Formats: sequence, C-alpha cells, structure tokens
Amino acid sequence: MKLHPFFIAAAAAASFAVVPAVQAKTFKWSSASDIPTFDIHSQNNALGNGVHAAVYDSLVYYNSRTFKVEPQLATSWRDVSPTQVRFTLRSGVKFSDGTPLTADDVVFSLTRATAKTSNYAVYTQGIDKVVKVNDSTVDIMMKGPNPVLLNQLTELRIMSKAWAEKNKSTEPKDIRAKDETFAHRNAMGTGPFMVKEWQPDQKLVLVSNPNYWGKNESNVTEVVYTPIKSEATRVAALLSGEVDFVLDPSIQDLGRLRSTGNLKVIDGIENRTIFFGMDQFREELPGSNIKGKNPLKDQRVRMALYQAIDISAINRVTMRGLSQPTGAIVAPQVNGWTEGVHKRHPYDPEASRKLLAQAGYPNGFEVDFACPNNRYINDEEICQAVTAMWARAGVKAKLRTLPLVTYFPMIQRYEASIYMLGWGVPTFDALYSLQSLVRSVGTGGDGNYNVGRYSNPRMDYIVDRVKVETDLPVRNRLLTEALQLSNDTVSHIPLHNQIIPWAMKKNIDVVHRADNRLDWRLIKVN
Repeated sequence: MKLHPFFIAAAAAASFAVVPAVQAKTFKWSSASDIPTFDIHSQNNALGNGVHAAVYDSLVYYNSRTFKVEPQLATSWRDVSPTQVRFTLRSGVKFSDGTPLTADDVVFSLTRATAKTSNYAVYTQGIDKVVKVNDSTVDIMMKGPNPVLLNQLTELRIMSKAWAEKNKSTEPKDIRAKDETFAHRNAMGTGPFMVKEWQPDQKLVLVSNPNYWGKNESNVTEVVYTPIKSEATRVAALLSGEVDFVLDPSIQDLGRLRSTGNLKVIDGIENRTIFFGMDQFREELPGSNIKGKNPLKDQRVRMALYQAIDISAINRVTMRGLSQPTGAIVAPQVNGWTEGVHKRHPYDPEASRKLLAQAGYPNGFEVDFACPNNRYINDEEICQAVTAMWARAGVKAKLRTLPLVTYFPMIQRYEASIYMLGWGVPTFDALYSLQSLVRSVGTGGDGNYNVGRYSNPRMDYIVDRVKVETDLPVRNRLLTEALQLSNDTVSHIPLHNQIIPWAMKKNIDVVHRADNRLDWRLIKVN
C-alpha cells in the first residue's frame, strides 16, 4: 500500500543534529495534566498516546521530520488485493521482558483495539479481521478499500498477548467505569523505554529498555515526567532548572522565557482544533430553565451562540495572538481542509439576539457549560470569556470546569449540554474527525466523540463513502463537502487551531511535531 502525498503534514519546526550518544542523561519534563491510563487501547488521548509511544511500538509510525509513514515493527507491506494488506514483521524484536514479538501479539493487539471497551475503534475502522500467516507475517483483511489504513496504524500499538493474558488484561479498561485492569497502571512493550514507576498525578519515571531493537539518536536513559497543573508553578520549575522542558508554557510567560539566556522557545502550529459541542439529542436539557424542549436542537440557537463569540478578542486577549481562528473543525495540515471551510461565520451579537428571538427565546435561556481546566492552552480562560460573551446575548451559561481525568469520561457519558473539545488528527485526514465528531453514533468508531449526538443523513452518507473511496479527487471533494456541511448546520462551534510553544533549556534538542508529542528517540540533553 502506497502512502498518498496528501498525508504529508507540516515538517518539523526545530532542527536536530545527529550526534552519537556519549553520556547517559536524564530528561525531566512537565505539562498541566497526567496521562489518563497506560492501557494502549482504553482512552484515545493525545498526551497519553505520545507517552505510550515511548513504551509501545506500532507496525508503522510517522517520521518526525517529514511526517511520512515509515516502518516500525513491520519492515514492509504490500497489497495482496484491494482489501487485503500483508505485513512482514521485523525479526529479532523482543518485549522488555525478553520474550520475542510474534504475529500472535500483532493479531491479539489489533483485535483488542476493536473491543467494545476500546476507545480506538476510529483507528480500526474498515478493518474486518487480522490473520496470522506465519510467525513473522500478518494479513489485515478490510471490509473495503481503505486509503488511510497506514495512517490509522500509527496509533495502534502492540502489546504482548502472553503478558495481557497472564495479567487478566485481554480487554481494554472501560474509561467510563471505575474498575481498573493491570494494564491500566502497568506496561510492557517493545519501545525504547519501559515504566519504572508511575504515581498518577504525581510522577512517571521511564528508563531505557535494554532489549530495544532500534537505534536511538538520543542520549537519554531516564525520563521523568511531573504533571504540574499550575501555570506559574510549571514555569517556575523551568526557570529554576527543576525541569528541562515544558510542553505547555503559559502564554503570558512566553516573553520572559524567550528573553531568559539559558532557555529557548520553539513554536509550531498543531493539527488540533478547539471547538464547542452541543447536546442536540435530549428533548430537555438538564439544569436549564427551558422545560419540555431543547434549545440546542434549533440551528438558529446554535448559530446565535456561534455569532455571539468575539473570536478576535479571544485571539488577542486570551491567547495573546497564539491561536489561528477558524471556521473548520480541522486544521490546515489535514486533508480535506480548504480556505472556504476555514472561513468563520461573522461575529455579530445583534444577529445573535435576533436569532434567539426568532427561535422563541427573546430573553435567552440557561444552559450547562462544561470545560476542562488542564487540557488545552488557556482552556478555562477561554470558557470564562465565552460565558461573558454569551451573557451579553442573553444566554446564561452555567460554567463548570473539571480536570482532564474526570472531564473526558463525563462528556462521554453524555452529561454535558455544551462542552469544549480539542481534536487533533493523527491520520492527517479529515475522515478521522468526521467519523468521530459528526457521524451519527454507531459501531466501529462511528460518532465515538460525537457526544452532542449530532445526526445528519447526508453527513452519514459522505462519511461512509469516504471510508472506502479510492478515487482521490472525488474523495477530497467529499471531505470538503462534509466539512462545509458541518459549518452550514453548526454541528459544532469552531474556535481556533492551537499554536504550540515548547519551552526548554538551551541544552535540550528536540523535534517539534505537529501532533504536539515528543519523539523519544530524538531527544538530546547536551
């Protein structure tokens, strides 16, 4: 299977010199929140996926400098038929406990990702079954042609079947339930590092995997991650030298960090769009003063909320210029994006008030509004600003903010009327977003983050067709049509694409990736 050129994303923003490792080093880093789990098929969370990639490998992965798919646990692949792709596994690969990787582990892991408790079905969409050919070869059988299979496989990591069976972790942890499995707090993969210690919300320590099959350009032998929710404390830790790297420095501190002699800041546009979703399913919204109906089902109300948001003010004041306002639910690096879908509906508070009146709410209404407070850049501050803007239009949004670990299970239980979500696109193809966010809730990843339960027959038709369409010009037109349909029906309220600054000591070399994750094989502490 060939990788089509439109899947090439933004190139790395920082250069990295290939220098042989000469001395073992510890790399200490921080960001606002902890990973939600170590179960690689439980919760599709960008921070977690990036950390999982230090411990677990996938069949293929993105090259951090070109964002082309390259071999990882698979050394080659070929089309046996339009619906059958054969992968040859790398020989000599061992898990960190010394046991060999075999085709049985690959079949088990990819099948595990399709379980009902898995949050990774969006990456397995189109896969019918995975078949062992021999110990070093597997076939992926598909329901139809799949032009983004390789891109999906970059996020499907491989675990040991024997380890999972021994530790009663053959099924992924259900993120909506409190029950834990062994794989939630423990890990054992084939990646460059292995878990030495994890105290959730306190500290994660990774150490080099002595059985790692690959070659590291890095001289790092220990990685210490400390989640620090407070922006001020996080920046203070960098300034004092307590940490080497901060993934999400506070915007208001960037000027000081850039001018500090022993520090540096690298900027890059992330392929992540921040937006609001709305409950378009319930007949009555919990906690609202409107009884017997749901105002958010009315497109005029959704447009009123959209046009009441002064995105320029959020960009200028809240984000201090470090955001890219957009009208689309995907970023420019994503296939299907166009300047047309990028254009926002205009900010017009007077039009908002008129639309609310036309919809039967001349005095506005009360509505629940939920946001995370440690996941996206200035997430809580954005929601506070929007709450004030909606109030001027007559809508009283009752804002509640929660930490990442409780926020995401909550919205996936459909317990928020309006909610914030930031959606990155690991496949760099709009199908990933459309299937997750606007396809009617179904099976196989359909609508897995459509927690407002938006439903549109034309949208469902386009998404289902795009899954198997191999005529690329036709497929691209369909993707753009679906993104425009999302805009026209106000399925969501897009805000902006994140611009990600990474702050670090000057002796740290990294490659800035558009998916806002570190490549553990390329970090160097000089």
